Amino acid sequence: MSTEQGMRLRADARRNRDQIIAVAKQVFLDEGTEHPMEEIARRAGVGTGTLYRRFPDRDALMRAVARDNLGALAAEARTAVAEQPSAWDALVRLLEHSRDLRLSLRLSLLSPAACRAAHDDPAAARHRDEILDLLDEIVRGAQAEGALRADVGAGDIAVLGSLLLSRGEFGTDEMRARALSIMLDGLRASPGAPLPGRATGAREAVEGLG
Repeated sequence: MSTEQGMRLRADARRNRDQIIAVAKQVFLDEGTEHPMEEIARRAGVGTGTLYRRFPDRDALMRAVARDNLGALAAEARTAVAEQPSAWDALVRLLEHSRDLRLSLRLSLLSPAACRAAHDDPAAARHRDEILDLLDEIVRGAQAEGALRADVGAGDIAVLGSLLLSRGEFGTDEMRARALSIMLDGLRASPGAPLPGRATGAREAVEGLG
């Protein structure tokens, strides 16, 4: 085999792998994590043999999706911080428009394999830690701006987001959008009843949800 043929085969293999992960991410988000592997292969335009050579079982595919998704979410959080005019706007952007956040929350609750990957896989763990640090930064920034109430922590927001955004099968898109708007309104730094307990840190909340 020539060097050029080898490079082409490696490029094809990488393209197949990326396509499988992209399709699996959409399927897991829209239809749940138990969708038939054969259907994922069909939608990705590859044979089932190709899929199982890359991902020998569902857990392996979920680990790969979790790793890829956490990397995409970390990049999305960095972009939100860089592009939005305020930390509050960055927070709203992530909560309202982040497909990667919704999938990460669903996988963390529905898939033990994906949850383990977020903790045990070195690349996934790095992305996870970066996301938690960025969330803390966004929350502190929004509080310094006077936009976010001072008695909540990043972990409180993570818990609220997980309760709302991870339940993709519950209600219509409009219902979830209204519920998210109500949640955001409750987070604003406007007068309200004091919250019970203390503010929760991001890492503390993630460990509690796990």
